[in-house]
Amino acid sequence: MAITRATSGPAYPERFYAAASYVGLDGSDSSAKHVSSKFSNDTALIFYALYQQATVGPCNTRKPSAWRPVEQSKWKSWQGLGTMPSIEAMRLFVKILEEENPDWYSSEFTDIPDPVVDVQINQTKDEPVVENGNSLSETKTVSAENGRLSETQDKDVVSEDPNTVSVYNQWTAPQTSGQRPKARYEHGAAVIQDKMYIYGGNHNGRYLGDLHALDFKNWTWSRVETKVATESEETSPTLLSPCAGHTLIPWDNKLLSIGGHTKNPSESMQGVPHLRGSFPWARLGSGPLHPGGLYLGWGQGLTPMKIFDTRTCTWSMLKTYGKPPVSRGGQSVTIVGKTLVIFGGQDAKRSLLNDLHVLDLETMTWDEIDAIGASPSPRSDHAAAVHAERYLLIFGGCSHATCFGDLHVLDLQTMEWSRPAQQGEAPTPRSGHAGLTIGENWFIVGGGDNKSGASESAVLNMSTLTWSVVASVEGRVPLASEGLSLVVSSYNGEDVLVAFGGYNGRYNNEINLLKPSHKSTLQPKTLEAPLPVSLSAVNNATTRDIESEVEVSQESRVREIVMDNANAGSKVEGNSEHIIAILKSEKEELEASLNKEQMQTLQLRQELTEGESRNTDLNKELQSVRGQLATEQSRCFKLEVDVAELRQKLQTLETLQKELELLQRQKAVSEQAASNTKRQSSGGVWGWLAGSPHEKDDSP
Repeated sequence: MAITRATSGPAYPERFYAAASYVGLDGSDSSAKHVSSKFSNDTALIFYALYQQATVGPCNTRKPSAWRPVEQSKWKSWQGLGTMPSIEAMRLFVKILEEENPDWYSSEFTDIPDPVVDVQINQTKDEPVVENGNSLSETKTVSAENGRLSETQDKDVVSEDPNTVSVYNQWTAPQTSGQRPKARYEHGAAVIQDKMYIYGGNHNGRYLGDLHALDFKNWTWSRVETKVATESEETSPTLLSPCAGHTLIPWDNKLLSIGGHTKNPSESMQGVPHLRGSFPWARLGSGPLHPGGLYLGWGQGLTPMKIFDTRTCTWSMLKTYGKPPVSRGGQSVTIVGKTLVIFGGQDAKRSLLNDLHVLDLETMTWDEIDAIGASPSPRSDHAAAVHAERYLLIFGGCSHATCFGDLHVLDLQTMEWSRPAQQGEAPTPRSGHAGLTIGENWFIVGGGDNKSGASESAVLNMSTLTWSVVASVEGRVPLASEGLSLVVSSYNGEDVLVAFGGYNGRYNNEINLLKPSHKSTLQPKTLEAPLPVSLSAVNNATTRDIESEVEVSQESRVREIVMDNANAGSKVEGNSEHIIAILKSEKEELEASLNKEQMQTLQLRQELTEGESRNTDLNKELQSVRGQLATEQSRCFKLEVDVAELRQKLQTLETLQKELELLQRQKAVSEQAASNTKRQSSGGVWGWLAGSPHEKDDSP
């Protein structure tokens, strides 16, 4: 019997007030200044906002004026928390403090005695691990919350030999040997050649840099001793930096560690390192992928993309081109063909992101994508999957105050976001969950909402967008944790989900298995709506074809029943009558289905005949309309000829009109001249009659 000490500290809200006292917050303005002197400005603003949310409630004060920039920044940080519950703000406050200073409680509040719990330990002591570059020994401890021992096993999680996984849709805890990794969350996990590799993670706010392997053949843990490749000795501090919130992806015999938070984020902002020599398994620049390696590296702003060769146990990195993403953790990384797609995450300043970047693995060039449509809100700790090599699916995640349960789809051909309608029972909002695709099924396990862990393991059929629950657990178990990992293994030719680690109030390092009943051999389908069946296709589907399909289906059903009972031995004879009854029932169902199909075929044939009749009538009407159209065209041509003739006549009339006007003017002039002449000839007589004097005769 061994005695271990559980050092969880006081319960909430006492633990929150102890953390606030350590940070230096007591509600006064001077305390806020004290906080800003101990932490960075961004962290101090988050502490202030969470403290106000926990002690006062949602922000309902007026926004300070622009002349008070400090108060305005504090108001924006508080107002951004929305309606976050008080207890949630308290837990998030303590969680951030533990990440900033894991030893805050033990260094300031040693006067509070820790409860002592008697626990019998039958497991091997965990091995030393590397935390933030320091080697620390880890003893097996049992964490307690509020002075009470936390349960680690649930009635829905069954301990079982991994070699006898026989129950579908139920989580089992296998027996493993060897030294298990240190309990952690936000680590990376990947499978290469029947081995699951666990790298990095977070424990009590300390980043881890160790690498472990679990052999699925004998379920034995072992630690992998790593080294830096000769070509990368100049960048060894960066390569060996512990990290959390990264993504681990298998490629050939190598592991790709992408992104993640480190103790000193500035290490990832120093630009592209100078690499001397050449790599025997890689080529810089354009060209096809080499079978022995992957052209990955890091550039200015992006957390190093490290490559681990499982054959030589060496870390190395390569150069990339273009504008890389900024340093981040909690992002999603998805392989689509020969490209890597990175979405979202949280940068070193705790700013949430929703940008989209693509790395071309042939040219090793980064490209930032400006997609159209309503993109997901900025978030981290979400899950992503690709379907049919075309659609990128994003589910869940969180902001600083809210956990999401929405599903977004990006068409990688049109680069357009959408929020499609879903069917079935959608999972609860969560973040820190793990996702894994098998065929067209996307499994979602774990996660939480800062208040409790998600107990249900869900699956989404990506072709029909239908949700369903695979399994559920109860209580505080590792499966209801944030930051756990999920990979797939094989057992007797069937897929088995393997979950590891996580955090749900305590850090976990347990293994759990689930053999899903969903078929993994389904052919992938696109998300496009299916095309309607044409009438001609229906006409070709004869009754003989339907009967043939029914017979094949019946034979396959009989074959399945016989195979299921082939190993029953003597029980087959005893159950023969039962089998015959089942076969008769199946036959009746198939005959009923055949009759139904025949009726549908007859109905479709009648509809086809009616359609052909309507088509004939429409053809006749079309011919009649065409004849009328030809007649109208002929009349139109005649009218055009008449119009041309009338235009010519009109022009002739205009000419005659002008000539007539000219003659009329000439006539008027002639008449005026004649009138003037007549008047002059009659002027002397009238003058004599009027007695006008004669001109004086000047002659002598």
